[in-house]
Amino acid sequence: MPRLDICNQRLANQHLSKQTLEKPSEIVRLLGAVQAQDYSFAKWGVAQRTCNATDAAVERELDEGAILRTHVLRPTWHFVVAADIRWMLALTAPRVKGVLASYDRKLELDERVLRRSRTALTKALQGGKHLTRTELSKVLQRARIRTESTQRLARLVMHAELDGIICSGARRGKQSTYALLEERVPQAKAVEREAALFELARRYFSTRGPATVDDFAWWSGLTKADAKRGVQVAEPGLEHEIIGGRGYWFPTPTRLTTKSPVTRLLPNYDEYFIGLKDRSAMVSTLMTLGVEAGVGFLGGHLLTINGQIVGGWRRTLRGQTVIVELKLLTTLGKGERSGIARAVERFAAFLGLPVELA
Repeated sequence: MPRLDICNQRLANQHLSKQTLEKPSEIVRLLGAVQAQDYSFAKWGVAQRTCNATDAAVERELDEGAILRTHVLRPTWHFVVAADIRWMLALTAPRVKGVLASYDRKLELDERVLRRSRTALTKALQGGKHLTRTELSKVLQRARIRTESTQRLARLVMHAELDGIICSGARRGKQSTYALLEERVPQAKAVEREAALFELARRYFSTRGPATVDDFAWWSGLTKADAKRGVQVAEPGLEHEIIGGRGYWFPTPTRLTTKSPVTRLLPNYDEYFIGLKDRSAMVSTLMTLGVEAGVGFLGGHLLTINGQIVGGWRRTLRGQTVIVELKLLTTLGKGERSGIARAVERFAAFLGLPVELA
């Protein structure tokens, strides 16, 4: 399986080469978790893996609570579906807290402060209330918990998420809100740790594969030992191959029938590349051409053709028109440029706004 085939299989497994699912929540469940600190672009990352979902459709499922945005896996925001949030938190929150511990001490956040914070937030949000971060800050201040530092407030809120106290609420205009998890998501039977490792590994390798244990450990935030155990329990349902001296796991390869180039305007932090520690496969074309540029060089938003990075892009608003500007690193043919035009049309449909390609 040469490197270019690795990329094509990843495109297929992530529903980037062919879309069959309608609902954004179906894609989030398939992927397990979708990195989402850049809220608007994370929605685009989900939508382009569906048949025709729009920004409004993704937003609707977030407001309804079918998709939640919270801190899980690594210390950053992710989209997860409501049915998965409890067992994912139980599996990964202790590891995230370990990563946060050193800086928590500098911020003077000990268990006593966190306990008081949990109590204050629970009381303030009871009864279906959805409050913004600014409003949560005032709640904590009234409970005599300091929030003068932006980082201190962020950590207090993050710990409440990791403890399963709060999660994302419905948007209020352009502002995010928080709600009580117990009021947003019905209680569910606890999942055994071994079963949780299996499920997280199964979803990861089914959608990011071909991938390695190191890739899974990076994405999940788990220890290398836990990542290896996850692979062990999920391995019977996966295929395995040694490529370049490294072990790769993946689902049964998909037979690819796409005639046109698979062109994608991937947002920053997209799971196609952020979900892997080793991203060398997707820059093999650039390396062949002697172009030394990677994800960071392009500023985040990536233009890919058949899974290969060929440039970057950015979005700017001019009145009610969105301008998409490209930064190309290779020379493109007519068919590839037509593919870019189609990708821009899909972006316009997602936004519900006219989009011009610069």
